[in-house]
Amino acid sequence: MGFLLSQFLSGLAQASSLFLVASGLSIIFGVTRIVNFAHGSFYMIGAYVACWVALTVESAAGFWGGIAAGAVAAGALGAVMERGLLRRLYRSPELFQLLATFGVVLVVQDAVLALWGPEDLLGPRAPGLTGRVRLWGQPVPLYDLFLMALGPVVFAGLWLLFHKTRLGVLVRAATEDREMTAALGVNPSHLFTAVLFLGCLLAGLGGALQIPRGSVNLHMDMTMVVDAFVVVVVGGLGSVGGAFLAALLIGQLQAFGILIFPEITLVLVFLVMAVVLVLRPYGLLGRPPVEARGGEAGPVLRPAPPWAGWMAVGAVAALACVPLVAGDYALVVLTETLILVLFAASLHLLMGPGGMVSFGHAAWFGLGAYAAALVVRHAGLGLGAGLPAAPLLAAAGALVAGWFCVRLSGVYLAMLTLAFAQILWSVAFQWTAVTGGDNGVLGVWPSGPFAARWAYYELTLVLVVAGVVALRRVVFAPFGWALRAGRDSPLRAEALGIDVRRNQWVAFTAAGAFAGLAGGLDAFAKGSVFPTHLDIPTSVDGLVMVLLGGVQTLAGPLVGAVVFHGLETEMLRHVPYWRAVLGGIIIVLVLAFPQGIVGALTRRFGRSHES
Repeated sequence: MGFLLSQFLSGLAQASSLFLVASGLSIIFGVTRIVNFAHGSFYMIGAYVACWVALTVESAAGFWGGIAAGAVAAGALGAVMERGLLRRLYRSPELFQLLATFGVVLVVQDAVLALWGPEDLLGPRAPGLTGRVRLWGQPVPLYDLFLMALGPVVFAGLWLLFHKTRLGVLVRAATEDREMTAALGVNPSHLFTAVLFLGCLLAGLGGALQIPRGSVNLHMDMTMVVDAFVVVVVGGLGSVGGAFLAALLIGQLQAFGILIFPEITLVLVFLVMAVVLVLRPYGLLGRPPVEARGGEAGPVLRPAPPWAGWMAVGAVAALACVPLVAGDYALVVLTETLILVLFAASLHLLMGPGGMVSFGHAAWFGLGAYAAALVVRHAGLGLGAGLPAAPLLAAAGALVAGWFCVRLSGVYLAMLTLAFAQILWSVAFQWTAVTGGDNGVLGVWPSGPFAARWAYYELTLVLVVAGVVALRRVVFAPFGWALRAGRDSPLRAEALGIDVRRNQWVAFTAAGAFAGLAGGLDAFAKGSVFPTHLDIPTSVDGLVMVLLGGVQTLAGPLVGAVVFHGLETEMLRHVPYWRAVLGGIIIVLVLAFPQGIVGALTRRFGRSHES
């Protein structure tokens, strides 16, 4: 009994920390509709600043002053991000704000690396809270009791702020109806700056308070931002009370999950999120979002002019001749680029014509890669069987997951795709007997006539071109028109007899199949498969490629994949702080080309043509 109570209290302390970070994320999204991917970065900044101050000023004042400094520094940087970057993107599609905050993540990672180095930092213990008390015979750290008390205090403070102050009333009004609040004369820019400051301050406070509980490291941003998103989505976007309730639930799951379900500890939280979203599509205390007034349909996609088609044919012919002049390194890079082109094109089918954002598209990429690898390893078959298995298994997985996902929309749909991806990642990571766990599956090389690097490159080129052409045919087929009608006006489409949800389900499955084919090609190209094929960074890379090129253009994801992989490859080779440079380039591109590279060029060309 005493041990269970100790675990329960540990779960409450963890829930309190989660709530601090998630409440800030929920407030930011509720008011600004920004999916702040950099929220974990402010959590990390708060931790590093607090740890640095506490280690520099070795006293109680240094420790608690460091906590305050970490929170304020994170809040101030959040306000700077809003005024310097996000304010310029409020009229852009919401996904571009996500891309911009991803650039901030990269910049912050390298800035922290430059300031504090790659080694983990160990903060001091909290002065006055270093001891333990015994409850039912079990020792409980005093600092955990402090955290348990702090969570409800912050929750009460936020409740008073939102219900008893003018700022809180305005924030609630903006959460309910942003356009109406602006129409009543409230300057949204000041409100947004205040909200970003408050939300990032809470993230920094959550990070600063972690320094006595564990090491401060460069990976804590991504870990926390995923947990915070889970809490916010389970609780209901924009609901602080929902975030508090969800934090309690997730905290207890993490505390007791390792005791009750040790084999599935990594997947338990995402299983719960998936179940909640299936049963309550808007979270435990969330409500359906208010649709923005004056929403516009996406631009009409038109077939490329004949000269563009001939240019594409010429480009493919030139790529086919590359092995005549290029060495092995160039072939490796080009093979990887072609695979990413197919991966991005498959995601574009969802995000562009389908209007469905996926945060977990790596699920089908990784599932295809594992299908190909396991066929080779366990069935003893070669490329001829492994490669067809990749899209088949990925399509089957997408068929099942898509049935649940297409019943949601917006961020909820995106988070459910993330949940399925993380479930598959956890299976690959923990089912060691079959998948090799963290060691992956090795020795998956092409055999027979495609064993030579140049031959496999040619095979990849043929399959990728065929896949891209097939996806393009889908977009301009009657199915593609119906899919876009469902995206732009679901009610009108259904009134015309179009089964919107079924079309989205079919598109989800098709996108999964092509992503799986890309994954299978990647497995044979690299000769190995690891859980990272299914992990969040792979999904984020896909999102960045599509948004960078232009989500409302057919060539956008292709160009985005080439630009992103080219920049990443060259930066990694030649630039010490390549993440910061890449993040800066992404931010500049987002500001200069708010519709993506191809979108901006298309618009420019169209205007020149008209003039």
